[in-house]
Amino acid sequence: MDTMRDRFAPVMTRLLDEDPRVAVVLAEIGKDGFTEARRRHPDRVINVGIREQLLVGAGAGLALTGLRPVVHTFASFLVERPFEQVKLDLGHQDVGAVLVSAAASFDWPAGGFTHMAPGDVALLDTLDGWTVHVPGHPDEGEQLLRQAVAAGDDKVYVRLSVQSNAQGLPVDGARFRTVREGHAGVVVAVGPMLDAALAATEGLDVTVLYAATVRPFDGQTLRRATEAAGTDVVLVEPYLAGTSTTAAGDALADVPHRVLGLGVRRRELRRYGTLDEHLTAHGLDAGSLRERIGGFLSSSDRPRP
Repeated sequence: MDTMRDRFAPVMTRLLDEDPRVAVVLAEIGKDGFTEARRRHPDRVINVGIREQLLVGAGAGLALTGLRPVVHTFASFLVERPFEQVKLDLGHQDVGAVLVSAAASFDWPAGGFTHMAPGDVALLDTLDGWTVHVPGHPDEGEQLLRQAVAAGDDKVYVRLSVQSNAQGLPVDGARFRTVREGHAGVVVAVGPMLDAALAATEGLDVTVLYAATVRPFDGQTLRRATEAAGTDVVLVEPYLAGTSTTAAGDALADVPHRVLGLGVRRRELRRYGTLDEHLTAHGLDAGSLRERIGGFLSSSDRPRP
């Protein structure tokens, strides 16, 4: 199966052909996928070299001219390194762009910590007005990318990963999707964590919600799920643990509730290892998730609905 990033260049090439407003800005990474597109659209496929601050600044400049820029590189170079430009060139100037990342939290462990970005979504949470898509399958990635490009002048972050669920689900870019219903708690699985979360909760009487879009946070669907399943909530996110606990707490602010945020731990893993070894070390494999989710839910003394 192809990866989310394998889809990126072909989809963007078609969008460049179809829409004269679309532009792509690169910083060396991924440029080979746009060789033909750059030949056909030399004024709308721009490679700034290894200059990540300029990458975002150039995208903002294109947006000021009325274009719809799609800005792409690894997450650590797209959100963390040029964060000031994301904050000012896009946010302060109130212009939109689509930031499309690769490498996710630790997709390429051999690249070391410079190529890891578990804090990207949490960092964007410090800014106003961002939509954040975290697809869990290449089909979802393509659908959400197309939707992001068509989203007027909105500021959108699309987080691509080599991690993938076995099957894609219909996603609308807004609402959580109910995958399983139960009565002893709610588990919200984000993007590529769905398969592991489903395996971890097999046989448990819990509701499982699937989130491919995490900002805005769909508090309405979460709240509705807790009416039948109770207000013990577990968030399983493929980035920094606890990133969405405040959003979940806000959705349930007027009712007693408990929220457990599972995700990438803050402790840096200093050995390269493999992707699966990193998942296990952070407790994001199915076995670890089952132990942590089961322990949390069994410790509740709240009456069930």
